[in-house]
Amino acid sequence: ALTERSRKPLRRAVLLRAAELYAERFADPDGRLRATFEIVWLSGWAPHESQQKPLRPGSAKARLADALGVPEIATGDKAGGEKP
Repeated sequence: ALTERSRKPLRRAVLLRAAELYAERFADPDGRLRATFEIVWLSGWAPHESQQKPLRPGSAKARLADALGVPEIATGDKAGGEKP
């Protein structure tokens, strides 16, 4: 089913007609349309030899804290300067 779907985007006329039909069937007495949508988002990933390899720890040429414009928090320190 999914592999046989049309690859073309929906035309404006199709969406307008769908809105008309939905309004005819489900509008409140005052003409308002109420709808609930469920949105599902999937993303897949698999390693591939062409992808960048991670650099070794400590090899960075710039500090992340500098790039973000925030003070660096040393390992073992809590945010706000508190010690664990």
